[in-house]
Amino acid sequence: MQQRIARIALVVKDYDEAIDFYTKKLDFELEEDTVLTPEKRWVVVTPPGAKECSLLLAKAANKQQSNSVGNQTGGRVFLFLFTDDFWRDYEIYKSRNVKFVRPPQEFDYGTVAVFEDLYGNRWDLLQAKQ
Repeated sequence: MQQRIARIALVVKDYDEAIDFYTKKLDFELEEDTVLTPEKRWVVVTPPGAKECSLLLAKAANKQQSNSVGNQTGGRVFLFLFTDDFWRDYEIYKSRNVKFVRPPQEFDYGTVAVFEDLYGNRWDLLQAKQ
């Protein structure tokens, strides 16, 4: 048996502003943007070099979903973005005004800082020690 997580749905307010943030601030690649209905699109963004998992940007379709935008995990770190060069990416993100809510720290497992996406979801930027 072989399984893998291929997509994680991230509820967003607006497709285009989310695409703009992920592609221009974080350098994700826009893998797909397909119109399904006048209100719904299939939008997939992927970190550079990623092969296993992508984000499906899903526009909130009702009040309950709208209430979850930016708080899909109750304020905890939601996603973990691993990098091969922490300081390169940290400096690039800072120069693009990505909001860091916890400064870089060194731990036994690696270097990490917490940032927020455009809606307030928290992410770890992490370079694991070899």
